[in-house]
Parts: sequence; C-alpha cells; structure tokens
Amino acid sequence: MQADWINSLVAFWQGLGTAPVTTVRVLGVLLAAWIMVRLAHHSIRVAARRITGRLTDRESAKRAGTLAQVGRYAVSVALWVLAGIMVLAELGVSVAPILGAVGVVGIAVGFGAQSLVKDYFTGFFILVENQIRQGDVVKIGEHQGLVEEVTLRYVRLRDYEGNVHFVPNGMITSVISMSRDFSYAVVDVGVGYREKVDEVVRVMQEVAAGLQADPDYARRILAPLEVAGVERWDNSAIVIRARMCVEPLEQHPVRREYLRRLKATFDERGIEIPFPQMTLHQGTPAGASARPAPPKG
Repeated sequence: MQADWINSLVAFWQGLGTAPVTTVRVLGVLLAAWIMVRLAHHSIRVAARRITGRLTDRESAKRAGTLAQVGRYAVSVALWVLAGIMVLAELGVSVAPILGAVGVVGIAVGFGAQSLVKDYFTGFFILVENQIRQGDVVKIGEHQGLVEEVTLRYVRLRDYEGNVHFVPNGMITSVISMSRDFSYAVVDVGVGYREKVDEVVRVMQEVAAGLQADPDYARRILAPLEVAGVERWDNSAIVIRARMCVEPLEQHPVRREYLRRLKATFDERGIEIPFPQMTLHQGTPAGASARPAPPKG
C-alpha cells in the first residue's frame, strides 16, 4: 500500500511536467538572493560598527557610516540583478541575447539619460573625495539642512523646519559644510558711542571666560574668545566683532548663551546697548523768509 501511494505521487508529479520544478528553482533563487542580501547587510553593519569603534576621530566615523550605507545599497542592487538573470535562465529565456540587447539599448538610453549618468558619476566622486557625509550640516545651492542620506543618485537633506530636500548629485556644483572639524560662533556686539571700547572688550572676554568655565559649555568651546576689534560705525552704535572656536554644530547654542550672558552683564555694568534713534528738524518752506516778519505798528 505504501509503495502504491509513493508511485501515485511520483506519477502525479511527472504528469505536471517541468512547471513545478521550474517554480521551485525560481523560488529557491529568490530565497537565496534574499538571504544573501540580508547576510551581506548584516556583515557590512558589523564591519562598520567595529571600524567605527576603533576610530577616535568623529569625522572618520561619519565617513565610515556613509560608506557602509552606500555599500549596502550597491550590494543589494548587484545581488538582485544577478538573481533576476538566473530567474530568466530558469524560465528558459536566453540571457546572452538580452545582455547584448541591453548593451545596445544602454548606449541609446545613455544619450537620453545623461543627467542620470551624471548623477551616479558625481555621487561616486562625492563619496570618494569625502565631500558630504551622513550627519553633516551642509548648504547645497539653495538647499540647506542635515544630511540624512547619501547615495550614488541623490543627497537627502532635512532643514530646520523639518522639510526634506532631495538634491540630485548631478546638480551639485558646490558644497558648503558647516560641520567639518570645527565651527566659529561669531558675534557682532553694538555699544553706544560714549562707551570705552577697551572696557567693553574686557567685559566681553570676561563673560566668554565664564562661559568656557561652565561645565555645560566647557566641552563645546575649543578656544578662548578672539576679538577682531571694531567692525564698523553704525548710525547709533559702534559694532565690535568677536568669535569663539567651538565643536561642529555647536556655534548656535554657544552664541545664544553668550549673548544672553553678555546682555545681563552689560545691564549690571551700565554699558549702553543703543537702539536706532531719529531726530526731526522742522525746516523753513522754500521761498519763505527765515527771519520773522516785523510786527505791524
């Protein structure tokens, strides 16, 4: 009875032809590709984590993270393309003519998709030259924000308001990085013309030293306050420019806290922070005598 049941199952399987075998092979190829992609992604993450753990430089760690992300993307594309070719071969489709046709069509499409090709080439050199990394704050043309993703095709930014910008790599002609190595917290301090500039500079340095001694800001500030001097004469104020070297992306919080403390100190010391003032003079109409008319007798 058992032998008859096995023979019936084999006969039924053979009666179905090659379709079940092909289906099983196709599913096996897709499953193997999925497993390989998952393993490759896991291996790249582990390698990137180990490399990042050995790096003491935060900038190098950022670059390693960016390259790991692009590596996962490239491996996924390569493995799934290979799986697609194998699936076509299992379905009985000759791959060689398709590859030849793809080469010819690729040349034709290349002329019509020059911007796409330019995106990939530019993205490759952006990564090789370490121009943009994940976690940087950059300005690309009219777009500015935090770099959330860097691929061979585009750069994804998120600005201060939460808006997401997708910038194709082919459109990138210049990049302004605001988070590379260090930043400067630049302040322009306006005081009244009656104030002594040297005394104001000493107060500014005193407030900066107190800020640098604060444990909450000590790690953010890399160097003492650097006073450039009198920047300009405004209509109602003398503007003194200064700056502090700080950690990347720390220039804005350090600048805000410094200005807050400087305002309180100026109020205590009686140093004038001027505001625009206007004096009105009533003139004499044209053609009228500037001297009062004599009284009638």
